[in-house]
Amino acid sequence: MPLVPLQADILGPDYRVETISLPPDTEGPVVATLVTLEPERSNGRAVLHVHGFADYFFHTEYAEWWAARGYTFYALDLRKYGRSIRAHQTPNYVADLGEYHAEIDLAWWRITQRDGHREVVASGHSTGGLTVPLWVHERRPAELVAMVLNSPWFDMQGPAWLRSPAARVAIERIGTSRPLQQIPRRINGVYGRSLHRDHGGEWDYDLDWKPLESRPVYVGWLRAIRRGHAMLHDGLDIGVPTLVLSSARSWFGAQTDETAATHDIVLDVQQIRHWASSVGRHVTSVAIEGAMHDVVLSRPGPRAQAYAAMSTWLDAWVPRPSGEQDDEGGDADHGDHRA
Repeated sequence: MPLVPLQADILGPDYRVETISLPPDTEGPVVATLVTLEPERSNGRAVLHVHGFADYFFHTEYAEWWAARGYTFYALDLRKYGRSIRAHQTPNYVADLGEYHAEIDLAWWRITQRDGHREVVASGHSTGGLTVPLWVHERRPAELVAMVLNSPWFDMQGPAWLRSPAARVAIERIGTSRPLQQIPRRINGVYGRSLHRDHGGEWDYDLDWKPLESRPVYVGWLRAIRRGHAMLHDGLDIGVPTLVLSSARSWFGAQTDETAATHDIVLDVQQIRHWASSVGRHVTSVAIEGAMHDVVLSRPGPRAQAYAAMSTWLDAWVPRPSGEQDDEGGDADHGDHRA
């Protein structure tokens, strides 16, 4: 159990939150935020989850699935995201993905040293699914036993010229000289509307922290992403079992609520599957038919398939402590282990 008192989070009294102070940057003071959910019956293990771009942690069903299996669940709102955004900051901006190492380091210390967890599963979604493996590759934490990546951003989607040497040079040059130059793009808000319960979706979240229209993209930030992609493409050395979840299909045509709810309309799932083996030596890639970009926010059917796949994979590669019993109430909502 944590040795310091934590505050109740906006998600409810079962979720506790703490602010992590970080060194200031050129915009001023910087913080990250760690949210914790304790299981009723702990198995001594933990999960650390990192969100995607223009996102933050509100995934209570995902957290409660882990807690039902005895894991203490931790979610990190990175600097300038969600609970960690401050008025003087450019939301979601960093010039180097390595900047996030500081808050992940401090969160990991809290989980393993302060709270005493000796076996930890790392989890990341979308951009977080790139940031987390890069951190693991750099830090190689001894307590890491597995990793789960939900639609990780492994490459630049879109026309081939965006991945050309000329495009890389342009991003490097402009990202260095004019890092806060915005990249024009059209966002129709379909993906956000497919999620939020006020617009036809299932989920409730803060639209100030996760806007329907996403966030501006800056060249300096994209330079950081492309450098991260290059490191991944060179091959990472992550020795623990890794599960890569994605939708079965992407859709980049005219977007509707239906295509957003049944396809990945954000990333190219072929790229995800192509680069999955670059993460490490032990990778399982599972495509979920009818899933959306954030697989664990999909409609109930695909969501149940995703949790069933997670359960089968976890039981195979991270066996439960001897004598531990299934919590059928937790898994019953998400599909059978045999799926």
